[in-house]
Amino acid sequence: VFGKRVLVTGCGPIGNLLIGSLRAAGAGEIVAVDLSASALACAEKMGATRTHNIADGAEALKRYTAEKGYFEVMFEVSGSAQALRNGLECIAPRGVLVTVGLGGDVSLPLNLLVSREIDLRGTFRFHSEFAQAVDLLNRGIIDVKPVISHTAPFEQAVQAFELAADKTQSMKVVLDFGVTD
Repeated sequence: VFGKRVLVTGCGPIGNLLIGSLRAAGAGEIVAVDLSASALACAEKMGATRTHNIADGAEALKRYTAEKGYFEVMFEVSGSAQALRNGLECIAPRGVLVTVGLGGDVSLPLNLLVSREIDLRGTFRFHSEFAQAVDLLNRGIIDVKPVISHTAPFEQAVQAFELAADKTQSMKVVLDFGVTD
């Protein structure tokens, strides 16, 4: 993705960690799209060049559909069929669409995929990615602090899980076991 224009739809924890990884990999421009202002604020901290809240309307993406699309790469992380379709129109010819979010059965305009020669890929987590992620964290290449919205002591684990379940209040909640090096 070095130097590429990248669209990320869905800025929950996975989307925001992806944005941090894209920034570390040298993406030229990262545009983040979500329905949540707090998720988009996190996206900015993780390295997004620009953000769009489409809760106000999908018109924000229209500017990227001119000239047969703007982005060379798109990561669809939300799992939303509508986000996938909206973003597809923003991908430039011979671009790459990577689906990360699990959206179930989705219909796609194949004429758009074929006529623009878009490369459709799926991705999922496997064993080797965990080691790579830990290495990037240990070396300080990606700072995950913006994604951690709350830290709670282990004794408050029940409340922490309740907080973590409420995506309007939290991004990622970390349990502190009080262990130090």
